[in-house]
Amino acid sequence: MSDKIKVSVVLPVYNVERYLPQCMDGILGQTLKEIEVICIDDGSADGSLGILREYERSDSRVQVLTGENHGAAAARNRGMERACGEYLIFLDSDDFYEPEMLEKAYRRAGETQADVTIFRGDRYDDTLENYIQMDYSIKRGQLPGKNPFCWRDMPDRIFTFAVGWAWDKLYRREFVEAAELKFQELRTSNDLYFVFSSLVKAEKICIVEELLVHHRIHVKGSLSATREKSWNCFYEACKALQDELRQMGVYGKLEKGFVNWALHFCFWNLDTIEGSAYEKVYDLLCGECSERFGFFSHGREYYAQPELYDRLGAMRERSCIGYLLGENRRLAEENKEKQRRIEELKDENRAVKDSATFRTGKVITALPGKIKRAVKRG
Repeated sequence: MSDKIKVSVVLPVYNVERYLPQCMDGILGQTLKEIEVICIDDGSADGSLGILREYERSDSRVQVLTGENHGAAAARNRGMERACGEYLIFLDSDDFYEPEMLEKAYRRAGETQADVTIFRGDRYDDTLENYIQMDYSIKRGQLPGKNPFCWRDMPDRIFTFAVGWAWDKLYRREFVEAAELKFQELRTSNDLYFVFSSLVKAEKICIVEELLVHHRIHVKGSLSATREKSWNCFYEACKALQDELRQMGVYGKLEKGFVNWALHFCFWNLDTIEGSAYEKVYDLLCGECSERFGFFSHGREYYAQPELYDRLGAMRERSCIGYLLGENRRLAEENKEKQRRIEELKDENRAVKDSATFRTGKVITALPGKIKRAVKRG
């Protein structure tokens, strides 16, 4: 094997002993052999560290770092500091991969001299044991007519054409270091700042239109409890990104794209949060969040999803409880109307079946079959 390390794989690990062997085998079995795998055990309480040590002993490309639990972002930053590869990739330790993932991404990055290379992924439902397509991971309809490209080719879509996670992207290490990119050390939404800052700072972004990674979901011990405790991390991430864009002097050109994306992302967080944190996110969205991002500084026509603008306007007029009660009544009325319409359609269907025209048609359509059977008997 060449001494040149082509890709440094940075892998935070925390309590994933059930999935870690599949993940590690998938990485070490890649067709691209010139890699290093930097595993950062983030204070695991299960057998994850022992599994990592076994791989470290059996494959010289593996190095294991240990420490107390500080979260995935801190682990990624620590691993990034140790990386020596031409390119960086940040993977999740419960995911699994196509054997040619690194080779195909590396080859395309080299051909285009891209700072960031993005490839397709899907989701694997660990409970139902099936794969879920993710067309939104790269929105083909939002891409410019060139590859590679940069934000100037699509200023209103740079935050929406791909998703703000790190595990489907390959980064040129010199670019990351020159741009001084770091993961924001939050418990959730911790890759958002890194990913979107990189997309704005990159001179060349390249797309690989192939499915190369499988992202596991519905794993026992999911992020729902963590999100409830760290309910405002999404807002901290959005603020940091907005500040970075302003510091770069590009916010004016990217404001429309950012505000549209931020409104959608804030509502996604509201609609997917559980427990008592819902009211906290509701109040944050109606108050400080709207002020900070200027959601009402623009008219309805400014938004790609004007229904979210309308919804936020309705929310500002009511308390969280009042709004939810109103929504409950609205949904109940909608359901009642749907049931009424279903009954109407049933009545119409019965009337058609009872009509002379229907009965005559039934007789006519049955004639060819009867004639055919009569001929056979004859």
